[in-house]
Amino acid sequence: MAHFRKDFLWGGAVAANQVEGGYNEGGKGLSVTDITTAGSLESPRYLTYTLDGKDGKVAGMFASSLPKGAKGKIFDNEYYPNHVAIDFYHHYKEDIKMFADMGFKVFRTSIAWTRIFPTGEEDKPNQEGLDFYRRVFEELKKNGIEPLVTISHYEDPLALGEKYNDWQDRKMIDLYVKYATTLFKEYKDLVKYWLTFNEINSSLMFLKLVGDGKVSDADYQKAYQKLHHQFVASAKAVVAGHKINPDFMIGNMIAGSVYYPGTPDPKDALAARYEEELSQLYCADAQAKGEYPSFAKRLWDEHNVHLKIEDGDLEVMKEGKVDMYTFSYYMSNMVTTHDVGEKAKGNFAAGAKNPYLEYSEWGWSTDPDGLQLYLEKMYDRYGIPMMVVENGLGAVDKLEDGTVHDDYRIDYLRKHIKAMDKAVEHGVDLRAYTTWGCIDCVSAGTGQMSKRYGFIYVDRDDKGEGTLKRLPKDSYYWYQKVIASNGDEL
Repeated sequence: MAHFRKDFLWGGAVAANQVEGGYNEGGKGLSVTDITTAGSLESPRYLTYTLDGKDGKVAGMFASSLPKGAKGKIFDNEYYPNHVAIDFYHHYKEDIKMFADMGFKVFRTSIAWTRIFPTGEEDKPNQEGLDFYRRVFEELKKNGIEPLVTISHYEDPLALGEKYNDWQDRKMIDLYVKYATTLFKEYKDLVKYWLTFNEINSSLMFLKLVGDGKVSDADYQKAYQKLHHQFVASAKAVVAGHKINPDFMIGNMIAGSVYYPGTPDPKDALAARYEEELSQLYCADAQAKGEYPSFAKRLWDEHNVHLKIEDGDLEVMKEGKVDMYTFSYYMSNMVTTHDVGEKAKGNFAAGAKNPYLEYSEWGWSTDPDGLQLYLEKMYDRYGIPMMVVENGLGAVDKLEDGTVHDDYRIDYLRKHIKAMDKAVEHGVDLRAYTTWGCIDCVSAGTGQMSKRYGFIYVDRDDKGEGTLKRLPKDSYYWYQKVIASNGDEL
């Protein structure tokens, strides 16, 4: 018998920029993702721009990668997968019906900031954008599904990214709070669960992945300053949200991973601990405890970082602690100070390959025990309700006889649900589980469609060709039974 609470929220998760499409419809402005090309496992995604009358492109996913003074530009000869994605913008009723038939209790999505404020600096919100999300949320409610809404999911307005150098300017704080407050007021009776920033710790994790040899102290200064502004913005939003509706549950969102020492060498144990502090606990403490951790000064000193903290910032952070801890979990990492053989690869995978784990073709380890460990450690540290808001297996699915026989996905999810159940049995207050990419969507890391996560197959390929037809996979019917049995039938 599974140990999940009776009102456990089973569901799935997507992000607006990876499913919606309609990038130039309904009064929407350009997001950073709208100038991001497709990539692959071997080649990065690029931001396309113009500077001093010359066109160019640079590898990256955030506005901070753009050269100084550059303006994002869409090129005729490049493919931008997020422009259409899977066209949820026009298919949302059909998709929500399929989620409801699966038994979803919750659906996590994000709001495209530029649908609400096209450049981020308008005084009044774009009514067409507000109306679109209202229709989506009403459709979810009609089907008995709770919306779980990410306010900012890697989708800042391009105009703000260019003007304020990717959160280096404090003006971003008030612009974000204006945006968040608009959402809270507009949907106060439709949405209860909110997340302020998706995988907020990715700013630091990406720096580690690039490699310290290529990353300067100035890069760390920018990353930590960006995070400080986002922590203050998040805290102010939490305070504002609770005034608008005291029943709101507002959470953080961390790109979760555990870090194992690669050998019994005590130096490896220390290295793994320090990696966890940088990649996980620094951001989680700031939002869930409302204060910088004791080791923050050591992290800053390592790269000569001098944060600009204004009067009142630390008090706001304390007042605006989040109500719940939410995170993505795909894999674990191994840390060693010794020479390693084969290295891991993937979005947030680095370091040595763990000989006890299997790896996907994208280089991600499968480690359900790591999920149990993460849940138990973080709940013990923070003691607030938890949600697993991303988890899943990206794979190349083969369409056969009008469906996909994805036993590998079922196997992956089954193992992770069992791990969650064990953590709940051990006392963790776990409220929800939303698998990533519950319907196939554009991969954030590579821009591919062929890296599929969903229970629902979408007929679209890496070149943007296909009918967009939706088809249930074998995992669709499996997850239907999981939800109906509240995790008993796996």
